[in-house]
Amino acid sequence: MTSVQSPLATSGAAGIPAQREPAEAAQPRPQEAPPKEAGHAGHPFRGDVAGLRAVAVGLVLLYHAGVPFLPGGFVGVDVFFVISGFLITGQLLKEVERTGRVSLAGFYARRAKRILPAAAIVLVATAGLVWRFVPKTSWEETAGDIVSAALYVVNWRFSDRAVDYLAQHTQPSPVQHFWSLAVEEQFYLVWPLLIIFAVLASRLLRSGVKPTLWVALLVVLVPSFVWSVLETTASPAEAFFASTTRMWELAIGAGVALAATACARIPRAAAVTVGWLGLAAVVAAGALVTTDTAWPGYAAALPTLGTAAVLAAGTTAGRWGPVALLGIRPMRWVGDLSYSLYLWHWPLLMVATAYWQGLSMSQSLAITAASLIPAWLTYRLVENPLRYSKAISGSSRLALSLGANFTLVGVSAGLALLLVFANLGTGPAGTPEQSATGGGEVVALPPVDIALLPDTDPGRAPLGAAVLGINPLGDPRGKVTDQVPAMFPQPVMVRRDLPDTFRDRCHQSQQGTDLLTCTYGDPTSSTELVLAGDSKAEQWLPALQALAARNRWKIVTYIKSSCGFATATHLLNDIANKPYPSCTQWNRDLLAKLVADRPDYVITSQYSGTAADGGGQQSADAMVTAMHANWTALAEAGTKVIVLANTPDPGMTVYECIDRNRDRLSACAFDRARRDADRGYQTQRAAAVGTDVPMIDLFDVVCPVGPCAPVIGNVIVYRESSHLTATYVRTMAPRLAVALTAAGLPTG
Repeated sequence: MTSVQSPLATSGAAGIPAQREPAEAAQPRPQEAPPKEAGHAGHPFRGDVAGLRAVAVGLVLLYHAGVPFLPGGFVGVDVFFVISGFLITGQLLKEVERTGRVSLAGFYARRAKRILPAAAIVLVATAGLVWRFVPKTSWEETAGDIVSAALYVVNWRFSDRAVDYLAQHTQPSPVQHFWSLAVEEQFYLVWPLLIIFAVLASRLLRSGVKPTLWVALLVVLVPSFVWSVLETTASPAEAFFASTTRMWELAIGAGVALAATACARIPRAAAVTVGWLGLAAVVAAGALVTTDTAWPGYAAALPTLGTAAVLAAGTTAGRWGPVALLGIRPMRWVGDLSYSLYLWHWPLLMVATAYWQGLSMSQSLAITAASLIPAWLTYRLVENPLRYSKAISGSSRLALSLGANFTLVGVSAGLALLLVFANLGTGPAGTPEQSATGGGEVVALPPVDIALLPDTDPGRAPLGAAVLGINPLGDPRGKVTDQVPAMFPQPVMVRRDLPDTFRDRCHQSQQGTDLLTCTYGDPTSSTELVLAGDSKAEQWLPALQALAARNRWKIVTYIKSSCGFATATHLLNDIANKPYPSCTQWNRDLLAKLVADRPDYVITSQYSGTAADGGGQQSADAMVTAMHANWTALAEAGTKVIVLANTPDPGMTVYECIDRNRDRLSACAFDRARRDADRGYQTQRAAAVGTDVPMIDLFDVVCPVGPCAPVIGNVIVYRESSHLTATYVRTMAPRLAVALTAAGLPTG
């Protein structure tokens, strides 16, 4: 048999029950089918598969709505992966058995008409909802997410963002759920080709087709599973979204399809038992797995193998198997809507959360239930008409063209939102020459001159901390006001107002251990300062750069995300039993290098207030001991250590609050007491007591008067989490100069 597509001949595909329109994305597609449908080799329509879709989407929806009894409801996505691998592989094998070939054009045409139209409509609606109801501060990032979602590469974007320190405190994207569809589409770029090559190889080697297909399957399954376990251990946040850590789950479903003949020979009593145990495993995973479980990794085997068990046992178990529950009409109805439900519920939840600044569980459940309306409309008016169109079904070219055009629509929705963002009237971050007022007017503001202390040049309008008096504590010019005449940077640009280490790629990620370094100031200077620690040390770089320009210092940076400068057994984000081995290694290497290099000064700060004690639990004493060890080693090498006090977390994303409340900035103020309650600050103070290491605390410049103002001197003080904007830090340079001189580092 020959074909211009791919000549194939196979055996062993019998026993795969036919599905008129098999599920074709990470969330298997709903289908409109009569209660019973003739299947391949005479098998009835698989009602248990439709019901499994309902279970999967129900787990996901209830988890996203925040119900407490399903902390692991996200395993529904893993269930979808297995179902999809099973059904799509069954379809491919059936095509081979019927025609002797696999038409790649036909395969991708079917997927295009099924997946892309509904997805594009949801992306367009999401862009519109974000534009209308979500603060402008998130438009740029969401626009990029929408474009990536339309192109089915968004999972890699989220994987990178999961380990991006700057993105860890942002709200989930309204299209974050598209990651699973992207994973599946990437799998189906590979899997049909492997089937083709496997069958061709079997013909060349004159061997059986089925064993060769099993080899092709194992080529995907085994490396993906091994990598999933390794990557989930090393970087669980990144592993969650990666297709390479998920393909084994789709391959499990494909394996059930390949083993369909053997599954059909399972004794009925055994099949009934296996089927119900499999369903119990899926439900148990939703109830027992939590967000603290490293996922996917080996833990994902529970819902994955449970789903495979239901699929494998279904045809033999008959009416005594899980189909007795999964095949009832309400379950099948929800299963039919599963794709559209999955697409619609998440953006509605995220937009509502952003608009109302949080939702109760009852509100989340109400919005999730309301998503049935657009889901049903999309299913009836878009999915089914295009799916069953004779013209589209009869022409692969037309179906592919349809899919391409809908993809273009989705991309255009993201680009349109990006264009609107770009025309908000913002100036570039990093140069305080322009700033937008609350009303959007662009006004000229003078640059900051660090040589000028407050009130020394009446002809120049001071910015930021420069408006404060010599003694900032209690200065009324630092009080919160509801309105300001100008603002720099604009709230929508605050996330770009960063130290130069981000631009220069000198900020080590949580995964890396290399001592990334950059040099600023005068590289030939005889006075060398090292800025070492996490991003809370890094935030002071703009002020140090300004001082280095006046004092001809050499500044060398060693910065790592969430990793304070202390050779201890670090815990990631101060969470007990969450080891941070890359931080521990980085600290060891850095201390050894600094002891060998002997810089004149090491300036450090840090967010973390704890390290692991002997029992692996978080302990402030363990961190104090580790800090003392580093300081002592440097002192013995002739290096002076200076500690900058940690700045507290305001308890909100300040720039988002400002964007919502431009005429009521007092809504974005926070209590000064947050500083004294900050664990990192408390540990720094405890460590500095009784030592020769000075600790500089400039919190009175950050918050002169309680409650702490979000904008001082027309400059936004905080960017995200507990980090100060680079602009405000730069205006603090004269204050830092005075403090450094008192600490033993003379400044001019």
